[in-house]
Amino acid sequence: MEAKQIRSTFISFFQSKQHQFVPSAPIVIKNDPTLMFTNAGMNQFKDAFLGNETAKFSRVANSQKCLRVSGKHNDLEEVGVDTYHHTMFEMLGNWSFGDYFKQEAIAWAWELLTEVYKLPKDQLYVSVFEGDKGDQLGMDQEAYDFWKAIVPEDRIIMGSKKDNFWEMGDTGPCGPCSEIHIDLRSEEERASIPGRYLVNNDHPQVIEIWNLVFMQYNRLSDGTLKELPAKHVDTGMGFERLVRAIQAKSSNYDTDLFTPFIQYLEQKSGKLYGKDEQTDIAFRVIVDHIRAISFTIADGQLPSNNKAGYVIRRILRRAVRYGYTFLGFSEPFLHELTGLIAENFGEIFPEVKDQRDFIAKVIQEEESSFLRTLDKGLKMLDSIKAELGEKGEQVISGKTAFELYDTFGFPLDLTSLIARESGFSLDEQGFASEMEKQKNRSRAASESETGDWVLVHEDEGVEFIGYDFLESFAHIIKYRTVKDKKGDKYQLVLDKTPFYAESGGQVGDTGWLISESEKIRVIDTKRENDLIVHFVEKLPKKPEVRFSAEIDKEKRQLTMNNHTATHLLQSALRQVLGSHIQQRGSLVNHQVLRFDFSHFAKMTDEELNQVEHIVNAKIRENIALMEQRNVPIEEAKKMGATALFGEKYGDYVRVITFDPNFSVELCGGTHVSSTSQVGLFKIVSEGSVASGVRRIEALTAAAAENYFRQQETLLKELKDLLKNPKDLRKSIENLIDERNELKKEIEGLYLEKASSIKKDLLQQVQIKDGMQTLVAKITLPHADALKKLAYELKNELENAFVILAANISEKPQIAVILAEDLIQSKGLNAGQIVRELAKEIQGGGGGQPFFATAGGKNLEGLNQVVTKARKLYQ
Repeated sequence: MEAKQIRSTFISFFQSKQHQFVPSAPIVIKNDPTLMFTNAGMNQFKDAFLGNETAKFSRVANSQKCLRVSGKHNDLEEVGVDTYHHTMFEMLGNWSFGDYFKQEAIAWAWELLTEVYKLPKDQLYVSVFEGDKGDQLGMDQEAYDFWKAIVPEDRIIMGSKKDNFWEMGDTGPCGPCSEIHIDLRSEEERASIPGRYLVNNDHPQVIEIWNLVFMQYNRLSDGTLKELPAKHVDTGMGFERLVRAIQAKSSNYDTDLFTPFIQYLEQKSGKLYGKDEQTDIAFRVIVDHIRAISFTIADGQLPSNNKAGYVIRRILRRAVRYGYTFLGFSEPFLHELTGLIAENFGEIFPEVKDQRDFIAKVIQEEESSFLRTLDKGLKMLDSIKAELGEKGEQVISGKTAFELYDTFGFPLDLTSLIARESGFSLDEQGFASEMEKQKNRSRAASESETGDWVLVHEDEGVEFIGYDFLESFAHIIKYRTVKDKKGDKYQLVLDKTPFYAESGGQVGDTGWLISESEKIRVIDTKRENDLIVHFVEKLPKKPEVRFSAEIDKEKRQLTMNNHTATHLLQSALRQVLGSHIQQRGSLVNHQVLRFDFSHFAKMTDEELNQVEHIVNAKIRENIALMEQRNVPIEEAKKMGATALFGEKYGDYVRVITFDPNFSVELCGGTHVSSTSQVGLFKIVSEGSVASGVRRIEALTAAAAENYFRQQETLLKELKDLLKNPKDLRKSIENLIDERNELKKEIEGLYLEKASSIKKDLLQQVQIKDGMQTLVAKITLPHADALKKLAYELKNELENAFVILAANISEKPQIAVILAEDLIQSKGLNAGQIVRELAKEIQGGGGGQPFFATAGGKNLEGLNQVVTKARKLYQ
C-alpha cells in the first residue's frame, strides 16, 4: 500500500466513525506564547481542551504537519543518525471532545491497525499507565480492562509516568495514555527475545506507532492535578512509522515517503545510499530537513536570525553542511528537491504546490549565502590551524570552536572532523562550557513565571465588540500574575471588550479600565489561543466590580489609517509588479506601517512612484468600507478574497473590501469607514529583509504630512546655504564637480609627498643576511598611501624586508611587506611579525604571509615599534 493510500484510508476509516476531517493547522504557531511550532496534532484544538471554546465538532480526524526541533520535544540531533526520528513529520489523529472515551478509542485503534491495515497481531504490544505515587494516581485499570478484552495479557505492558502520562506542558490538560508498539524484527530475532522487553528501550526495530491519550486532568502551576469537567480523547500516530510498518521496511527512509528524494540525491551526487554509514546519515538528514524547511516557508516563516526563523535557518544549514561534507555538493542543491515536495505532498498540503517557486527561490538564496559563509569559516579555520602550528600547539580551544559555531554556523562535529583530518584535536568540554554559558544567558533573559488563572466571575466566554464600540462596560472574568526580572505584571480577561488583541500584524490596543474608585492603565492587548488578554501593571483593588473599558481612541484611529493603507498598498503592488505578490508579514501601529511581500528584485523609483500614486488615488476616491462578517470561507474565496499563507481560517471569515475590483481581503483587523480618512500615503523606504522578500515602510495622515514638512524644511535650508540659487540641482552638481577636482589635486599632492618620502627611505636601506631591510617611522595622510608606498618599495628592492611605522591622521598604523622568496627560504611571515609589533601600539592586525597591516590606539608607541623592529630584524 502506497503512503498516499495509507493516509486516505486513515481519514476514510474515521469518517465512517462519524469523525469530521479537518485540514492541518499551519506548522508555525501564532497567538500562543507557549509554543513556537506545532509539535502535536492536538495543538490546534488546545482551546477546546482548555475550555476556552466549545469544539465545533465532537469527533475530529486529521493529518497534522508537526515540527519537533525546540523546547521539550526536540528530536533534531537524532535525525539522520537513527532511522525513525524526524524534524517535520505528519501526525495522524482522532479526537473526541467530551464524546467517546477510552473504550471506543482503544477498540477503533485495534480495528484499524489489524483489520484494515492487516498488521500482524502477534507483533503488536500495548502499554498502560502504571500509576504514580507523587501525583497520587493509581494504575489506569479502566484502560487495562478494555485492552484485556482485545489482546492477551502478556501483550500489555505497564508504563511509567515518563512513558504513559501525557502532558501538554508544565501546566494544562493531561492524562494517562496507552501506546501501541510494533516489533519489526525478523522471526528469528522475535523468537530469541520477546518484543515486550524491548519496548521503550530505543530499539530501532521495536517502535511506538500510536499514542492514545485520555485527557482527564488539568495540571495547575503548583503541580497538583484537578479533574477536567469533560473528558477527551487525543490520539497521535506517526505517519512515517505507520507507513514503514505497513510497507514492512526496516527504516522510515526506505518507504516511498523518502525514496524518491534519496534516488534524486544518488543521481546528483554519484553516491549510493546504503554503502557507507556517514554518507547514509547525510542522505537521511537532507531528505528529512527539506520537508521541514519547505513546509515552514510555505506557512510564512522565513529563515532569519531570531526565534522561529533561526530554527529554520539552522535546519537548512545543517542539511547544506551534510551535503557539502559528505555528498560533495559545493553548489546549492536543496532547492532542486522542492519539485518532489510539491509532487508528493501537494495533494494533502496544497500550500507546498501553490508556492513551489517561491519556496525554491528562498532556499536557493539561503544555500548560496551559507556556502559563502562556510567558505569563509573554512578559511578562518585554516588560519587558526596555521597559527597553532606556528606555536607548536595541536588543540583547537573550545572557545574558538564556539566562535566558529556562533559566527559561521559551524557545528561542533564539522570543526572536529576538519581538525582530525589535519592532525589536530578539539577541546569539546570547553565548547560545551561556552554553549552552556550562552544558554544560561538566554534563559536568564527570557525567564518568567506565569501563575494560574484566578476566577472572579463565571466564565461564559469572551466577546470582542471593538469593531463597533470604542468603550463598553465589562467585568473581569479572571486574572493571573506574570513574574519576571522586571517585576510583576498582570493579565486580565474581560467578559466583553473593545480592545483589539495583537494579530495579523496589527498591534494590540492600549487604554484604561475605569471603576468608581480607580483607573487602571492597559499597556497592551494580546491573543492567547482564543483568549483576549489585557496586560496591566497593577491589579485592580476590587477586581469583582464593573469597569468601563476604554481604548486610546487617537491611537486606534491612526492604527486604522495604517491598516487600511496596507490593504490598498498590497493591491497596488499586485497591479504594478504582478499577481505573484504575496504578503509575507506586516506591522501596523499608530506611527508607521511596514509591509513585507514576495518579490525578487529591488523596486525601481518609477515602480514606487506608480504604487504611491495608485494608493493616493484610491484615498481621494473616498471608497467606503464594505465589511462582511461570518462569510462562509468558500464564498469568500469565490469573491476573490486575498488570504495569507500560513494563516488558519475557520469555516466563517471576515471580508474587508475597498472596491470589489481593487481590494478584497480576509482580515480580522480594524479599518477606517472610508479611504479618505487615511488622508495621505507616503513610502519612505523599500529594501530586502530576506531571500525573495522585500519590505516597504510608509506613513499616512499626519505622519506623512510631517514627513513632507521636514523635507520641505530641509530643502529650504539647502537653498539658504547655497544663497538661494535659481537652479538648485545645477548648483549642487557644480559643487560635486568642484569637490572631485579638488580631490584629484589633493591626491596628486599626496603622491608627490609619498614619492619624496620613498626617495628618503631608499637612502635608509640596509643589507643583512642577503636581505635589503628597511625599518622607518613616517607620516602619511591616509592608509591607502601607506599600502601603495609599501608595494612600491618592495618592487624597487631585492629580497625586500620592509617595516613601516606610520602616523596616519594622528592614528598609529604598521605595515610589513616581504619578498616572496623570504617566506620560503627564511620561514618569515608578515602576519606573525605585524601581530608582535602591534602590541607596542595597543592594537592588532594580520594579513597575508607577504603583506600585513595593523592598527592601534597608542600613537606614542610607534617609536617603540621602530626600536623593537630594528633590534629584532635589522
